[in-house]
Amino acid sequence: MALLNSFNSGVAGIKTFSKSLEVIGDNIANVNSTGFKGSRVTNQDNFSLTMRQSTSSAAGGGGGGGGGGIGNNAMQVGTGSSVAAINQQFTQGALSTTGSPSDLGITGSGFFVVIDPSNTDATAGTYVTRAGNFYVDDQGFLVTNQGYRVQGDGGDIQLSLKGSNPQMLSYAISKTGEVKEYYSDGTSQVVNKIVLQDFQNPNGLMRAGDNLFTNLEAAGPIAPAQAGTNGLGQVIQGTLELSNVDLTQQFSDLIVAQRAFQANSRVITVSDSVMDEIVNLKR
Repeated sequence: MALLNSFNSGVAGIKTFSKSLEVIGDNIANVNSTGFKGSRVTNQDNFSLTMRQSTSSAAGGGGGGGGGGIGNNAMQVGTGSSVAAINQQFTQGALSTTGSPSDLGITGSGFFVVIDPSNTDATAGTYVTRAGNFYVDDQGFLVTNQGYRVQGDGGDIQLSLKGSNPQMLSYAISKTGEVKEYYSDGTSQVVNKIVLQDFQNPNGLMRAGDNLFTNLEAAGPIAPAQAGTNGLGQVIQGTLELSNVDLTQQFSDLIVAQRAFQANSRVITVSDSVMDEIVNLKR
């Protein structure tokens, strides 16, 4: 039975550290992904086989009627490890200057809110993201690369089209998210204000691909508010937030996970050798 347990422990360890290698590999692969948030694996021990339970000397089994027995420590054998959690690390990524007026970076807390206009279900079609690599589409909407519209306190953020009178010459987005248009007649106007959304538990969010997060309700959403208010971060125009993956830490974790994987593989190899010796005791 003990040999079988060592096999099981080795297999459990291999499965656990395989998952660690997968997460580390994903982090490294996304080191240049805009707004990417790296993940971290934490492990836990599996249930233990109890050979003897611990007892208190006060409860004692010694002779006489006055108690004062001999206490015993527990005897348990573990059965390996498993993945306890895979949590994303929502730390701030560095901001890189691009100079593009539609590129937006967040410094501080909060996410951009974007909506898929083709989805009739408002809840299912709503996403949040830290990747601010937006562009202005042919209808003047500020959108993601998938065409999802960035939200302001007045709904979809839409800029004036070329050829309008007066003609919009340029636009600017302030740190508090105010979208201001400048016109050919020398006037200007704030047309919308970008809102950010924060969450009680950001790890409740689920990655949906394309730098988007979904499952907002499970994360404990806080009502969207204007950037720079209610503890939310500021919006920096002409910048993009880079991935927060630290390559030095990832390579260090990679070495640890690799060695742990090798050690667990060795447990299986040694257990197999011992089992072979037992099988060949009588020849």
